[in-house]
Amino acid sequence: MGGTNIYDSSSTNGGTRGPHWCTVAYWELRQRVGRLFTVTDPYINIFQSLPHGDGLSLEILQEDTDMDSVRRTRDKIGYGCVLSKEDDGIWVYNRSSYPIFVNSPTLDTPNSRTSTVIKVMPGYSIKIFDYDFVRLLKGVKDPRLLDGPYDPTSLRISFAKGWGPSYHRQFITSCPCWLEVLLNLVDR
Repeated sequence: MGGTNIYDSSSTNGGTRGPHWCTVAYWELRQRVGRLFTVTDPYINIFQSLPHGDGLSLEILQEDTDMDSVRRTRDKIGYGCVLSKEDDGIWVYNRSSYPIFVNSPTLDTPNSRTSTVIKVMPGYSIKIFDYDFVRLLKGVKDPRLLDGPYDPTSLRISFAKGWGPSYHRQFITSCPCWLEVLLNLVDR
């Protein structure tokens, strides 16, 4: 696996610049931290500290905080996760020692008012976005049943803390450390 240079958001494998397939934003609670990262390589490693690989080091983006929940969660990110663009969709692999929690339009039940959040244990992977299923969703999602904005190309991943109807935190913006992945499906 080649890596994405965290200092050059236009980095690609093989030296040729291709279209980006996603943009990654890192959040702490309700605050976006750092800039958006455009990904053109077929995968990106996202982790806490530079010794944990090549890719996006969240430690570089983070500032000192007095919030205990954020500090404790940062310590749990460790090796983080790998996002991978495959022929059938987008996969996430949990490299951390703690669970990650994921949400995607293709994991939700069509026309459900609540978001489905899936717990991914350390060492496991899941297809977080299915290209074929999203095509079906375009004709099924009824905008009258949605509460608030809906983005069929947005994925959410939280580190160590879940959210939703089955968790203490009802919204991802209550999670100490999380990612928003905005897909660019122009070439699909």
